[in-house]
Amino acid sequence: MKRTLYGLFLLSILVGLATSAYGATASSAIAPSSTAQGFEGINIGAGLAIGLAAVGAGLAVGMAAAAGIGVLTERRDMFGTVLIFVAIGEGIVVYGLVFAVLMLFAHV
Repeated sequence: MKRTLYGLFLLSILVGLATSAYGATASSAIAPSSTAQGFEGINIGAGLAIGLAAVGAGLAVGMAAAAGIGVLTERRDMFGTVLIFVAIGEGIVVYGLVFAVLMLFAHV
């Protein structure tokens, strides 16, 4: 499990570096007045916000659902509570998506 997470993290870093290197060479041909400074970094940050939030939500939902199934085998009346705990884990992706949209379109 840890090895997979380290692999995903390393892959995201490599893709981010490759993207920023491509953006630096592509933007050098364009006049400096027509490009925003640091725009490639914002794209990488938005991608990492969504990607890492999705990984975290997947881990949270996996653990909550496994525990919820164990609870539901013994007490069927706890279905609503288990559903709420699983939905809280899914909310993490929504926060990552909101931050990514704010990073891309805020223009601060």
